[in-house]
Amino acid sequence: MTLKPPSEIATMADLRVQIDQIDRDLIALLAIRQSHVDRAAELKPSEGLPARIATRVTDVLDKVEAAADRSGFDAALAREMWALMIEEMIAREEKVLGPSSEETQP
Repeated sequence: MTLKPPSEIATMADLRVQIDQIDRDLIALLAIRQSHVDRAAELKPSEGLPARIATRVTDVLDKVEAAADRSGFDAALAREMWALMIEEMIAREEKVLGPSSEETQP
């Protein structure tokens, strides 16, 4: 489905169809991201890495905030959304790797 610019959509019904498609596309991308995190949980032990690496978390959040700002998306909201997602993904990794020490920062 090719998305129309919102200004070219005349009805709420058509707008909702497009929003629903965007939501499906976002979920598909998040599923791909999750599969990469699952792979990270497989690779980290051989590299001696814990689930939580504070410097990496900060780096990802900073990059997301900057990308959101460049794209015209609320940067603070993007950072908050990603922080929640990252915490859930770290918890997912910790189920495989065990809990991380908060001080661990390789």
